[in-house]
Amino acid sequence: NKSIGPNKVPYIVTHDGRTIRYPHPDIHKADTIKLNLESGEIEQVLKFHQGADVFTTKGNNIGRIGTLQHVEKHPGSFDIAHVKDKRGHQFATRISNIFVIGTGKETLISLPKNAGVKKTSIEERDARLS
Repeated sequence: NKSIGPNKVPYIVTHDGRTIRYPHPDIHKADTIKLNLESGEIEQVLKFHQGADVFTTKGNNIGRIGTLQHVEKHPGSFDIAHVKDKRGHQFATRISNIFVIGTGKETLISLPKNAGVKKTSIEERDARLS
């Protein structure tokens, strides 16, 4: 979240409640930052744009990872992000339910063995039985 505080000081607030004053002007809402916890400096900025790798944190698609295809703007309501996973399945969720984890070529985090791809119920059953 990017805002202007008292005395017109720009600041951003991270998801864990940290406040960073005087951020780089290129940082916008829904961008992801990589923060050095020891120095408090911003090391890297991942832009929220088409083609970015995103991770779903809420909703029916929780835990899924995919590539951001496009965003539907709905004035006065929730904006919807359309995401495509590695298998080619598309799903839609609110923008507040996702965050950027990579540029499209590489991710900043290590991914689990299934890389955030949702299995069908038959595939889940077969994996449990074998």
